[in-house]
Amino acid sequence: MSFESALTFFIALFIFGITPGPGVFAILARGMMFGARSCLPMAVGMIASDIVYLILACLGLAAVAEHWGGLFTIIRYVGAAYLLYLGYKMFTSKPDLSQQGNAGSDQGVIAGFIQGFLISASNPKVILFYIAFLPTFMDLTVLTTQDIGLASVLTFVALLAGLMLIAAFAAWASKMLRSERSVNRLNKSAGGIMMSAGAYLALKS
Repeated sequence: MSFESALTFFIALFIFGITPGPGVFAILARGMMFGARSCLPMAVGMIASDIVYLILACLGLAAVAEHWGGLFTIIRYVGAAYLLYLGYKMFTSKPDLSQQGNAGSDQGVIAGFIQGFLISASNPKVILFYIAFLPTFMDLTVLTTQDIGLASVLTFVALLAGLMLIAAFAAWASKMLRSERSVNRLNKSAGGIMMSAGAYLALKS
């Protein structure tokens, strides 16, 4: 992969990372409730799943999505149920100004990572995206281990930058809310966003 191709690949993935979808909405909701730092495990989990799909695409294993369709369906429903549960907890939580934006109130690093991984892994169409996307930047018939490694690193950095930018914006916006009434609205908004992301995962084909 040339420098120009790598740079274009990075920019394209950054844009892909901030494109609205269940993952972005989940990051937005968590950032509003617990601050930007708490979004890091979720973002890393989402990116880890994407990199798995990226590697599968590089290895030409497009048929995986078809052969393991049942497993993907189970993962999708588990991820959707988890998002709905977290969204409900956010929606019904009582305003607490002392905990606003406090990462210590979050569900934990492992839970955040698993949640993010499930959100991304629940969409087997991602592998098809990479299959269509990668040939624009590299010849998949002559890939080396270095090419796959470079693509994985660029994917990690680009997606992490995009997702954490969204998390930082959400956290900044939530800090503008100081009254108990505004925090209550924030809780309900974040919970609604999270539940909407869960419903999208559950209902999409």
